[in-house]
Amino acid sequence: MAYKVKVTTVGNSTGVVLPKELLAKLKVKKGDTLYVTETPDGVQLTPYQEDFARTMEVAEDIMRRYRDTLKRLAQ
Repeated sequence: MAYKVKVTTVGNSTGVVLPKELLAKLKVKKGDTLYVTETPDGVQLTPYQEDFARTMEVAEDIMRRYRDTLKRLAQ
């Protein structure tokens, strides 16, 4: 199912208003955090998951520290 949303001004920023039905499907409420991830098909919107966020922080740190090693392994 596709939802049509409108980009609007929110204070000095720009935001998107999500319909109630979509919020219910995502199981989120006002004040919750969502992830926007780029995919080959566009973007994906998912609820914030603390354990996933921590895992990504660790992965990003490892990739940053071992960038040269990972680059050599990829060759």
